[in-house]
Amino acid sequence: MTENTLDRDTAESYARWFHALSDPNRVLIVHFLSQQQEPVPAGAIVDHLGIGQSTVSHHLKVLHEVRFVTRRRQGTNILYAVNKCCGTGLPDAASVVLGRLPAPEPADQGPERAGSNGYSRVG
Repeated sequence: MTENTLDRDTAESYARWFHALSDPNRVLIVHFLSQQQEPVPAGAIVDHLGIGQSTVSHHLKVLHEVRFVTRRRQGTNILYAVNKCCGTGLPDAASVVLGRLPAPEPADQGPERAGSNGYSRVG
């Protein structure tokens, strides 16, 4: 039987993803955005969560860096939405870490690369 080993680069990518969700406010932001039909400005998140603009902006920056959140400019606003690839990429990463799915080939997985092994990428 061949050992299925998770490579270091993929493990580091997964660790960044899980770390980005280590703050409850970030989890709440992703959840809120996932319920929206259209991208929303940061102010809508501030109003919904009742936390400060600078705090929301910081969390959105972290979430965007790992590509859980997309953003686009519309006039003077920046609109945020959940990256649709998170719906499969993040659960697949958790399943790989827990040994429920085989580890992807090193070049196949990560937020910057598309998967050729059937796993959806997060970013």
